[in-house]
Amino acid sequence: MKKNIRLITIVGARPQFVKAAVVTSAIKAHNQQKHVRRLEEVLVHTGQHYDLDMSQVFFNQLDIPAPHYHLGVGSGPHGEQTAKMMVGIEGVLLKGPPDLVIVYGDTNSTLAGALTAAKLNIPIAHVEAGLRSFNRGMPEELNRIITDRLSVLLFCPTATSVSNLKNEGIHQGAHQVGDVMLDAFLAYKKAALQSSPVLSAHDLKDRSYFLATVHRQENTDDPARLTAIFSAFSKLASADCPFIVPLHPRTRKSLLKTEFRLKLNQHIKLIPPQNYLDMIALISQAKTILTDSGGVQREAYFARVPCVTVRDETEWTETVESGWNILAGTQTEGIIRAVKSLDSVKLPAPPPYFGDGQASRRIVELLSSQVK
Repeated sequence: MKKNIRLITIVGARPQFVKAAVVTSAIKAHNQQKHVRRLEEVLVHTGQHYDLDMSQVFFNQLDIPAPHYHLGVGSGPHGEQTAKMMVGIEGVLLKGPPDLVIVYGDTNSTLAGALTAAKLNIPIAHVEAGLRSFNRGMPEELNRIITDRLSVLLFCPTATSVSNLKNEGIHQGAHQVGDVMLDAFLAYKKAALQSSPVLSAHDLKDRSYFLATVHRQENTDDPARLTAIFSAFSKLASADCPFIVPLHPRTRKSLLKTEFRLKLNQHIKLIPPQNYLDMIALISQAKTILTDSGGVQREAYFARVPCVTVRDETEWTETVESGWNILAGTQTEGIIRAVKSLDSVKLPAPPPYFGDGQASRRIVELLSSQVK
């Protein structure tokens, strides 16, 4: 039997906590088997998301072990934040180099983990590899491209993501495993609907409210785009179908700067960021979802809830091809047209583009067999 495999997992933002939760659970299940190489996981939290609503509540709710290291980096400009993360991550890696570093998604925590590991000649695995919006003006797109170039194991959620890597000349190490977000959705949906108080707390009836999230920098930091998006929300909201908008801290700050919040329709309810179970409950019972979040686009798809994406492109092209997601851009009238168009169509059953809910198990099997 070969030696155990030592992994260092780097997370920092709420979507990464969800993805890491199901992979960590799969690692525990793997280690309970006989005659397998055990995987020893060390968890590093960069502190990119640091307050209770954006961080600790996810660890508590998803039964994620407390991180072995919490770097406490916090917010800041991209360069400064990434540099601080790299300093902290390097200190951890130098204490005892692992066999592999695992990074998730496309945040500054992802990039910092990949860059630091690469400079120390430590192999990297990227969960959610191969996604492309083909918009290099997005910080997330640059993070994805660089991380994929540095990784030796690329865990792709869809056939499209594998194809994107091949088109860039990356043929080795790419594996289509499915989407770990689907694993999480299937694992926690029942608990969310049974235990979450969020629907009753806001007096929401099934399929009788819009759910909206806006957090991407391209939208929050452009007053004209942000105003146009929330103008659409105001024109669509009504007593019969109100808007529920969990506000990312950056979005709240930007709204206050534009003073647009004062003009919002009375049927728009701005609420704090939601924990994972509450968010799954809100997604699962909404009439329509409006978002610029890749994660929420997929969760809407998993829940069979129509989605309107307030961006000009998406990494999750499969959701658009299926008809369950419409790319509406950020102009007020375009968003309204997209929402109303969904009222007049009966959507077919969504194809299983994102796998069967076993992505985390496949990832662990590949880690066990591929890491030397």
